[in-house]
Amino acid sequence: MAGVTGETGSGHAGATGTSEANIKGKLWELAWWMKKEGYKETTITGKVKRLKRLITLGANLLDPESVKEVIASQNWNDSGKETTVYAYDLFAKWLGIKWERPRYKAIRKLPFIPHEQEINDLIASCNQRIACFLQILKETGARPGEVFILKWIDVDLEARTLIITPEKGSNPRIFKISTRLANMLNGLPKRNERVFASYSTLKSLTVSFQRQRKKAAFRLGNPRLLRISFRTFRHWKATMEYHKTRDILHVMQILGHRNIKNTLIYTQLIETEGEDEYVCRVAKTVKQAAELIEAGFDYVCEINGVKLFRKRK
Repeated sequence: MAGVTGETGSGHAGATGTSEANIKGKLWELAWWMKKEGYKETTITGKVKRLKRLITLGANLLDPESVKEVIASQNWNDSGKETTVYAYDLFAKWLGIKWERPRYKAIRKLPFIPHEQEINDLIASCNQRIACFLQILKETGARPGEVFILKWIDVDLEARTLIITPEKGSNPRIFKISTRLANMLNGLPKRNERVFASYSTLKSLTVSFQRQRKKAAFRLGNPRLLRISFRTFRHWKATMEYHKTRDILHVMQILGHRNIKNTLIYTQLIETEGEDEYVCRVAKTVKQAAELIEAGFDYVCEINGVKLFRKRK
């Protein structure tokens, strides 16, 4: 078949069979390779799920044109198509298949930010374990996967601190937690190494949360609660921290981002309404930076090789 090599650079057998069983076997091999390479379980599951979906829809994963036709014919939004393309891109590179990746680009939308009372209502409506999980998300802004792998050794109830082990190349963080959260954690059983070990996977925890969220939305008569996901807590935390501090570097540190571009979206979610207005300037040289500092400007951050400064009006 055109574009398919007999052997891949990683040393395993290439695409030599076209049966469905053969291709599904390749997916198992891909998953095992990703695991050995250090990919997160959620990433592995997500990509394999996308590839299996392509097979169900009739795509031949060994034929890039077949994959393109199936993706193009689906009534998915560009975000779904882009995600599927990246899943197949990894499969193709791993197996040594050459293809031209189609140009789907997801439309980036500002995240939904609920009111704090809505978050509190949802937490109060969940069972003990889920409520504790959500409270950690609220106070730390951590990713759900980071909270799911939280260990008791990372929790100091006396000092009221909690250490987040990073994922996705983020930085580790330590947080001071509230007395409320410390009490919630203290009320959980400690028979396992992990705090949320009673759930075998993050998916099973998510399903349980979604059931309880649905009941809460119906009981409280607030359908907006249905829009709150685990990721919503991270968006809410970042937005509130930027609202309080107007310090994007502070928000960047809390989220564990290594690239400030991922953090800048939260500056768009705050309406200053004339409050804390600043004059902003850019410095491309050391001389320009020195002049701005002498003029009373404060350094903010560096983006694309230029330094940003600001001064209150």
